Amino acid sequence: MVTLEDLVQQLVERGGSDLHISAGSAPMIRINGRLVATDCEMLDSETAKKIVFSILDNEQIRQFEKEQELDMGFGISGLGRFRTNVMYQRGSVAAVLRVIPDAIPTLEALGLPGDIVEQICMKHSGLVLVTGATGSGKSTTLAAMLDYINNNRNDHIVTIEDPLEFVHRNKNCLVTQREVGTDTGAFVNALRRVLRQDPDVIMVGELRDLESISAALTIAETGHLTFGTLHTIDAVQSINRLIDVFPSHQQQQVRTQLSFTLEATICQQLVTRADGRGRALCAEVLLATPAVRALIRDDKAHQLSSIIQTGGKIGMRTMNQSLSELYRLRKITYEEAISRSTDVEELKRVFQRQS
Repeated sequence: MVTLEDLVQQLVERGGSDLHISAGSAPMIRINGRLVATDCEMLDSETAKKIVFSILDNEQIRQFEKEQELDMGFGISGLGRFRTNVMYQRGSVAAVLRVIPDAIPTLEALGLPGDIVEQICMKHSGLVLVTGATGSGKSTTLAAMLDYINNNRNDHIVTIEDPLEFVHRNKNCLVTQREVGTDTGAFVNALRRVLRQDPDVIMVGELRDLESISAALTIAETGHLTFGTLHTIDAVQSINRLIDVFPSHQQQQVRTQLSFTLEATICQQLVTRADGRGRALCAEVLLATPAVRALIRDDKAHQLSSIIQTGGKIGMRTMNQSLSELYRLRKITYEEAISRSTDVEELKRVFQRQS
């Protein structure tokens, strides 16, 4: 019988990002954004269950069988760490594993606009959002930003994760990493108590509901540099998402609070490279200038796009500007740039000006 370690070995050797284990199908690997089959046979229900349960301890098995869902992380020596979701599908046990590299990449290696992101990392308070669709590299970007802080500041970094992904070693900073289910009973409970732990920098992970968003705003407001993620595709959507989760009678108060605490949003996606060798990071960057804060406070978030377009001198850039830069450097194709743009006509005009 094929083992999980065999499958993970294939995943790592082939440069994949995700491994899918499911009854009724051969195990599948996502490579450069596309699912491809492994060289294993189709799995039956019992085999899939044995493979998945081989990475769970007795307590995790009990939790999974009770809740029928499980998020966890684990490591295999020599292969790396893996963020894992275990589930049922069609009555059978299934799982998806995502590779978490042992080495945390640098900001430069990721392709982020280094100077401005480094400036964001050196701020001492405020809210920084890293957003994008699932699989867009948000966790890796956050890890790289925290690692930069770890190398260049003398602070206490606290992360609250579900599950724990990148492992940060103490460098110039003390890094406290708390995993939901192992180190704390609930995500919200950890957020409520984090201010008593003498933090300087706090990574709250996914801002998933009113409680977590409210806690992140409060933490940022109390003078801590706070990082969080959202599943939104641009700055306007990110701002609206944070505000719309609150009841209507609280939204003006939240706009005012957000206008004071927000420092930056980095909205990103991964696009296929022209040579087919991996993917390139494309990012929109919004910085909270006085004009940006005024638009948020006055409920005019829809006008932020024009601010970003004209903010290039201070480090801002739109997603289209990022796509056009990757195309100019021949890192991606014209077709890929067009397919990834949310404003195709505007991007075409950018290309015309460049030609």
